Amino acid sequence: MNRLHQRLVDARLPLAAGLLASLIVGGCATVPPAPTANLQAAQQAIANAERVEAGRYAAGELAEARTRLASADTAVSEKKMDLAAQYADESRADAELAAAKTSQSKANAVNADMKQSTGTLVEEMQRSSGEQK
Repeated sequence: MNRLHQRLVDARLPLAAGLLASLIVGGCATVPPAPTANLQAAQQAIANAERVEAGRYAAGELAEARTRLASADTAVSEKKMDLAAQYADESRADAELAAAKTSQSKANAVNADMKQSTGTLVEEMQRSSGEQK
């Protein structure tokens, strides 16, 4: 019986070692690479929003973009790459929203100025036409 038991142990030992090795290698291989492209896109979107003065017109959205980018960086350092990619994408979207709101605010201001200028011109034309009669 000792001989049979020894054969079973000898046969199972290489199988167990191979299984353990494959689990260790498989566990290490499951961490995806850092979402570098997502992080760069978020940084670029924030830089663009800053360039168009989003801090003045859409400060909340720009602050949220920066916060989410910081969360993405933290997730990368914690090796949570899927979460990092999600935060980076959300950061980019927030920064793009800030830039769009800034453009809208600036366009609205230009529109208001144009309306005021048009009103002034109409008044001047009416005054001029009244003086000639």
